[in-house]
Amino acid sequence: MAREMDQEFVEYVVKGIVGHPEDVETERTIDERGVLITLKVNPADMGYVIGRQGQTARSIRTLLKIVGAKNNARVNLKIYEPEGSRRAHSAGNGEQPVAREDIDTSAVDLQL
Repeated sequence: MAREMDQEFVEYVVKGIVGHPEDVETERTIDERGVLITLKVNPADMGYVIGRQGQTARSIRTLLKIVGAKNNARVNLKIYEPEGSRRAHSAGNGEQPVAREDIDTSAVDLQL
């Protein structure tokens, strides 16, 4: 499968910020909702990709949407998290902790 501009963009940016660029992989799929790029990185690099409070991931998604808009495509980024890396997060209001797998952050839509 040929590399598309949006996929190359994600790989270029992520390889520039992680400690193990050789482990960066992307998969590009297209469906009725648009393009989905799934990103896999070395588990040790997950913090670099997500960033403090998700700022780095959000920034990559924003720039990726601009790249997609330039080509009239709706592009989303999903960051693959292996099973062993998931931790439960506290709901903060006395309720049971919420597991990360219950929170979908892949479809954050930004209005440009």
